[in-house]
Amino acid sequence: MPSTATPATSASSPARSRFRFRASGPDWLRDPRVWRTEVLAGLVVALALIPEAIAFSVIAGVDPALGLFASFTMAVTTAIVGGRRAMISAATGAVALVIAPVNREHGVQFLIATVILAGLFQIVLGLVGVAKLMRFVPRPVLVGSVNSLAALVFLAQLPETRNVPMAVYVLIAAGIVLLVLFPRVTTLVPAPLVTITVLTLVTVAAGIAVPTVGDRGALPSALPLPGLPDVPFTLGTLATIAPYAFAVALVGLVESLLTAQLVDDLTETPSNKTRESVGQGVANVVTGLFGGMGGCAVIGQTMMNVKVAGARTRVSTFLAGVFLLVLCVVLGPVVSRIPMAALVAVMVIVSVAAFDWESVAPRTLRRAPVGETVVMLVTFGCVLVSHNLALGVIVGSLTAAAILARRVSPRRTAPSEASATPVTSAAHGASATRVTSATSAAEQDRTTAG
Repeated sequence: MPSTATPATSASSPARSRFRFRASGPDWLRDPRVWRTEVLAGLVVALALIPEAIAFSVIAGVDPALGLFASFTMAVTTAIVGGRRAMISAATGAVALVIAPVNREHGVQFLIATVILAGLFQIVLGLVGVAKLMRFVPRPVLVGSVNSLAALVFLAQLPETRNVPMAVYVLIAAGIVLLVLFPRVTTLVPAPLVTITVLTLVTVAAGIAVPTVGDRGALPSALPLPGLPDVPFTLGTLATIAPYAFAVALVGLVESLLTAQLVDDLTETPSNKTRESVGQGVANVVTGLFGGMGGCAVIGQTMMNVKVAGARTRVSTFLAGVFLLVLCVVLGPVVSRIPMAALVAVMVIVSVAAFDWESVAPRTLRRAPVGETVVMLVTFGCVLVSHNLALGVIVGSLTAAAILARRVSPRRTAPSEASATPVTSAAHGASATRVTSATSAAEQDRTTAG
């Protein structure tokens, strides 16, 4: 009997082990508080993505649906294949500026082909390890880049305050106050979601005429369908789109990797930069196949997701894309009535939270070397003027290299002079020793002779 019981026990043990393995997983999967945070964060981010995606579509000169579809596919795809949890990827102004000439000169089908090729370039760059180059970017360049992006997010809200009714300013001020004070009451619901909901209800109930999301462009009413762009598959087409595609790939990777590094620092968790580079490429290929305008990581919505809403997992990123599509296709008439003032207030708080105020504090500037401050300011100014993050990182890195070379060059000559001095001293010492010895020998001879 004991012998028969033992095999039964041993046979059931692997079964229990396999059951425990299947049931195992991250702790947050069984934490309802985490799910609440991730779901609400995804909803808030989706609401904030809609007007920006429409605005970036205008910059690129395409229909708003291309920007909205790009935000949907970028967010969902990077949530699955990306290397940084909780980071938001969507249509961006940086990519729109680079790709706009393609649409203007060759049409939207060439633009879509450019997006697909840019994604392929990013996959190749990711596989060859271009992400590892981020380790050589000086920290002042990273700080200047982050601060410049935060400033650009703030400046992007200023057009919404020009030639508008006085009620817009009142709503923006009320939204900022609500965003600051509501987290002191409770953090169960994200303050941005409460702000957007309250201001929308106030404007609708009171009949206040202010600019709304619907004024920025028509929302799509159907799901996107995948397909190849209608362009000639020839070397001529490749020669036309390749330069733009490579520029999009570089700009997208630089902005995505910098944003990933920023989230790493905020959450004190590492990310796989190589996987993120490849993931951005896969997302752009998928976006192009669905007729989107391409994109990359978005620092504004990422800060909203991570720092303001408190999200930490891929669920928030995935749901941001899903909610975006549902809000546009199913709840388009409701979303169209959201006042732009509510979203402006949210983005102002996001820009303030994203800016590294410690880096410009007087005590920090007094302690920091002058060269580091110069590098940070050069990077900040370059990105702010050009709206090109990749250009700012390159210029800032070259400035840092020039300052370092100038600082190190005198130290290279000093050792040679220092090494020459002991040799000369040793020579003089040897000569002095020989002279002293000769003098002593002569005196000894004279003494002996006497």
